[in-house]
Amino acid sequence: MIHPGEMFEALEGHGISFFTGVPDSLLKHFCSFLTDHLPEHRHIIAANEGGAVALATGYYLATGRLGLVYMQNSGLGNAVNPLLSLADKEVYSIPMLLMIGWRAEPGVHDEPQHLKQGRVTLDMLERMEIPYEILGPETENWRDALGRLAHLMTEQERPVALVIRKGTFSVYGGARDGAAEDSCLSREDAIRLVVENLGPEDVVISTTGMTSRELFEIREARGEGHAQDFLTVGSMGHSSQIALGIALAQPHRRVVCLDGDGALIMHTGNAIIIGNRAHGNFIHVVLNNNAHDSVGGQPTAATTVDLPALARACGYKYTASVDSAAGICKALDDVKEQAGPIFLEVRVRKGARKDLGRPTSTPLENRTEFMNRLMSRTSKFGG
Repeated sequence: MIHPGEMFEALEGHGISFFTGVPDSLLKHFCSFLTDHLPEHRHIIAANEGGAVALATGYYLATGRLGLVYMQNSGLGNAVNPLLSLADKEVYSIPMLLMIGWRAEPGVHDEPQHLKQGRVTLDMLERMEIPYEILGPETENWRDALGRLAHLMTEQERPVALVIRKGTFSVYGGARDGAAEDSCLSREDAIRLVVENLGPEDVVISTTGMTSRELFEIREARGEGHAQDFLTVGSMGHSSQIALGIALAQPHRRVVCLDGDGALIMHTGNAIIIGNRAHGNFIHVVLNNNAHDSVGGQPTAATTVDLPALARACGYKYTASVDSAAGICKALDDVKEQAGPIFLEVRVRKGARKDLGRPTSTPLENRTEFMNRLMSRTSKFGG
C-alpha cells in the first residue's frame, strides 16, 4: 500500500502543485490528505470532472505549473470533451496528471452501474491516446511508474494518467470537512418522512449512492414493493432530469426527485431547465449534508451556497429549507397548495448506518417494474 503522504511528496517532487477533482471512494484517503494539508487555492473540489480538467488548464496557463485531476473512472465521461478538445497535445497541449480510481476492475466485485465502465476504462484511455500506469496495493515500484508518466507529461506536454486499483492507498484519517454535523436529522430519517408523506400514485426518482440504498431499505422495512421508485444507481447529477422527463410526460402525476447537494452541484444547469419547464407536479428534494458522503465525506461547495435562493433564481416557484422532522412534514403539506416547480432543501447530518444494505433487485428489474407502474395506472393528482 501507498501512504497518501508519500504519494503527495512524490507528486510535489515532479512539480505538481495544484490538485482538483471529484472525490472517489478508492481515492478517499488521498483526497482527505489533500484537504488537510493544502490551502484552498491549491486544492479545489470541482463541480464535475470536466470542470476539474479546465481548472488545471487555467492554473497551468497562469503559472506554468502542473496540476493533478482526480476522479472515479465513471467521471471519465464528464472529462472526455475537455481532455480531447482542450488539453490534448494536438490542441492546447496542456500537461496534467489524471488520478483515476478504477471501480469494477475486471475480476473485482462491484455494483452493476460500474461494471461496463470498469471493463472499458483502459480501452478509453488508449483510444484517447492518454498514456497510463496502473498502481495497486502490491505495487512496489510505484515511484518509477510515476517518474515515467511525469517524464511523458512534461516532455510531450500532454495529459497522462495513474489508474488506481482498489486498496492502493493506506488509511488516512482526520480530514476536516464542512458537513452539517449540527443537524440531528439523518438522511435516512429524512427519506423515511418523505416516503410517509407520499400519495399512492406519487413516484420517486432517487439519486445515486446512499440515497437510493436507503430508499430501497425503507421500502423493505415497510413491507412495500419498489414499483414507485426509480433508483438511479449511477449517472450522478442526472436524477433530476430523469424526474423532469417523467413529470412532463405525466403531468397529472406527482414526481419527487430525491437529490443530493453534490449531485445538484455537479450539473447545476439542470436546475435552470427545471425552473423553466417543470410544473406543479415536480418536487425537488435536496438532501444537503455538505458532503460527498458516498465516496469519503469530502466537503461540497454547498457549505457556502444558499440553495433555495439558487433555486428561486433558476425559476422554481416555491422553495423552503428545513432541518427537522416537523419541518419536513410541514413543508410537504404546504407544497400541496403551491405552484411548482417546488424546491425543498433538507439539511441532514453526514453518515449512514454501518449495516446499510444494497438493492437486491437489478437495475433492469427496477426499470421494468417502474415502467409497468407508470404506464398501467392513472394518477389522481390535479395540481
